[in-house]
Amino acid sequence: GCLRPVMAAAPPPSAPGGPEPPPLQYSLLLQHLVGEQRRPRAWDPAALGGIPSPPKSEEQKMVERAMESCAFKAALACVGGFVLGGAFGVFTAGIDTNVGFDPKDPYRTPTAKEVLKDMGQRGISYAKNFAIVGAMFSCTECVVESYRGKSDWKNSVLSGCITGGAIGFRAGLKAGVIGCGGFAAFSAAIDYYLR
Repeated sequence: GCLRPVMAAAPPPSAPGGPEPPPLQYSLLLQHLVGEQRRPRAWDPAALGGIPSPPKSEEQKMVERAMESCAFKAALACVGGFVLGGAFGVFTAGIDTNVGFDPKDPYRTPTAKEVLKDMGQRGISYAKNFAIVGAMFSCTECVVESYRGKSDWKNSVLSGCITGGAIGFRAGLKAGVIGCGGFAAFSAAIDYYLR
């Protein structure tokens, strides 16, 4: 007589179609909608009836090839370095107390014309140096990237070492090694922060 109530409390057998599916949980649904398991939809303008882009003409392809060439990149870096160097030279001349200083008459106050002349000369000097270094670095990086077939941080380090070494070797082997290491470290730091 003790087994009958237990048998009566047992769940009824499942339907012949198989076990019932578990109820949908809201937490799983939210994970798929806004959580980590959400799949980003690829936005394709053509699928929305957008106008397909026309094929590129030969002139457009030539312009793109020219803009991706090492010569164009070197020229762009040269112009950018010239502008940046000029601004840096004028700035440093502006805060330098020796601008317009005459060693023959140290107590004479320099005129505005003399100060501006010194600032211009220093700006041109810095601009030339920055332009040469920028063009050398950009051209070397482009050649290294073309040779390796990769675009990563090693390109910047190698081109920085080559550029710094080439500039430093004019003052000797030791200066070349120091220039190589310094430029390579500086290039690696800039590349790390930019990427």
